[in-house]
Amino acid sequence: MRTSLLAAVAVLTVAGLSACSEKAQDNLENAGSAIGDDVTNAVDNAGAKIDNGLDHAGTKIDNGLDHAGRAIDNGAERIGAASENAAADAKREAKDAKHDVGSSLEKAGSDLKKD
Repeated sequence: MRTSLLAAVAVLTVAGLSACSEKAQDNLENAGSAIGDDVTNAVDNAGAKIDNGLDHAGTKIDNGLDHAGRAIDNGAERIGAASENAAADAKREAKDAKHDVGSSLEKAGSDLKKD
């Protein structure tokens, strides 16, 4: 009877360990699944933050290039206006110089006639 009792205890112990083993395996699978979900969520969140950061940087670059383009256009317009003003001033100065040379030549001619 003692042997049958030990055999029964051994069978119950193995059955109990088997049940614990299945429960432990289920817990391990659940933990692994939870870890996988956490990693997936973390990667998704990181990807979204990277995308947002790149979008923000792209917007800043676009705005900076637009601003630079406007500054170049404004500078070109000022250079054009300054060039036009310089050309007008040069024409005026040339006309004045031509007039002065003409007057000087007339005066020189008059002086030569007097001599």
